[in-house]
Amino acid sequence: MTEKTIAAIDHAIGMWLSRMEEDASVRTATVHSLRRVVAFGLTALFVVPAVFCFAFSASVALPLGVATVVAVFLSVVAVLLALGRPRKSEDAVIEQATRDVVPASQVPGLLLTFDEHGVVKGVSGRDLKQFPKHFQDCTGHLFAELVHVSDRIALMQAFDDLRQGGDCALADLRFENAIGARQTQFIHARMDMTPTRDQTGRLVGVVGQLRDITEKELLRSEIARKAEEAESANDAKSRFLAAVSHELRTPLNAVLGFSDILAGEYFGKLENDRQREYVSLIRQSGAHLLSVVNTMLDMSKLEAGRYELQMEPFRIGDAIATCEGMLGLQAKQKGLTLTSRIQRDMGEVVADQRAIQQVLINLAGNAIKFTESGGVVSMDAALEGGMLKLSVSDTGIGIAADKIAFLGQPFMQVQNEYTRRYEGTGLGLALVKGLVELHGGSFAISSRAGEGTVVTILLPADGSGRTHGADQDNATVTAEFPPRLKQQLGGSDMKMKEDVADGRAKAKIA
Repeated sequence: MTEKTIAAIDHAIGMWLSRMEEDASVRTATVHSLRRVVAFGLTALFVVPAVFCFAFSASVALPLGVATVVAVFLSVVAVLLALGRPRKSEDAVIEQATRDVVPASQVPGLLLTFDEHGVVKGVSGRDLKQFPKHFQDCTGHLFAELVHVSDRIALMQAFDDLRQGGDCALADLRFENAIGARQTQFIHARMDMTPTRDQTGRLVGVVGQLRDITEKELLRSEIARKAEEAESANDAKSRFLAAVSHELRTPLNAVLGFSDILAGEYFGKLENDRQREYVSLIRQSGAHLLSVVNTMLDMSKLEAGRYELQMEPFRIGDAIATCEGMLGLQAKQKGLTLTSRIQRDMGEVVADQRAIQQVLINLAGNAIKFTESGGVVSMDAALEGGMLKLSVSDTGIGIAADKIAFLGQPFMQVQNEYTRRYEGTGLGLALVKGLVELHGGSFAISSRAGEGTVVTILLPADGSGRTHGADQDNATVTAEFPPRLKQQLGGSDMKMKEDVADGRAKAKIA
């Protein structure tokens, strides 16, 4: 019976202490202590009232004795828990903290401890043997003496940041390479520094972890060198393209001029219609080649960031009328309907009129090229919330969804069984996208194979895109080149695919 009682008491005490989140070993010791207290309390519950009966009457002695025993019992339990638990919990915390400490020899890189002046007090670390010998024996020396002269200022600034109250500091440093196996002049390393402070917050020491990043620096330098070579090659290509284009213009002017003289029969009539046909073909081919050369020159200017925008107010209807006048005959000969729709009372817009006309001519020319006889090509203009919206649509062969991503890249043509017979250099859309970005506008294409294409352009109607993006205070920003359309992802059930390129102009404007 006594053993069962003791077991029941132990179980009750253990359940109570478990709710107090005691450690198992501490809980066991506390259970034994409380068991003894309970045993003494039960004994005193009979003895003390009996003793009080000698001094008081039974009606007073019994409740007074029980109350005294209970009060003493609760006081002893409270004292036992108050004095025992904190001391044991603190010991457990200290033991846990000691168990979690990582030995310095296991820390990656080189572990250095400094005093507040930067003098090395200790050196350790997992990779100690991988550093030169003078690193391993630098205890008692000023660490800045090991650092390359050009990087000592960065090290001192890092120490100063810690003195000013910083929680950590980083410094990229170089050291003379004394390891013959390495083929580099310097060891590149990154120092991660953590301060040690006294009770007043004053810096009394620094712990630094030095990691070797030489390989990363070599890779970074190689990438920078490759990028510079690519940029140099791109510049050389642009200069070559511009030089060739200029050289082609001079003989082309002669070809066009003399072919005009022959076609006009100013110095004598041609003998037959075949000669007149050949002269006409020479004139048409020369004009086409001149158009290609001019487009290449414009592209080289855009790529070099030297395309000049002449911002001026003009009526967009005049630009569209000019485009219709230039392409109307071509559309008529092909049996197409070339129309335009302009929002009423649009007033004037601010942009480079020549550039806008070039955009419209290129887009409408493409639409006419890829639209069969009986189709319709339309040029629309409207204002939407301060933005000029230009749309060129056609009922032509359209573009396959998986080919839209290739549009807008220089010299890129989407070739298939339908478009293979059409001529062109693939510069038209690239030039359009570059000119639109210079104005701070956006460019979007939506198309469906066999059903036509719609090209939509949005430009700030007041010319603020160009002023804010590149011309304000003679500032310049670099252009994304070659200009590309961003591929837009969609589900397999989407029939209409769109490709949108948003953002301000990134081209430099001379």
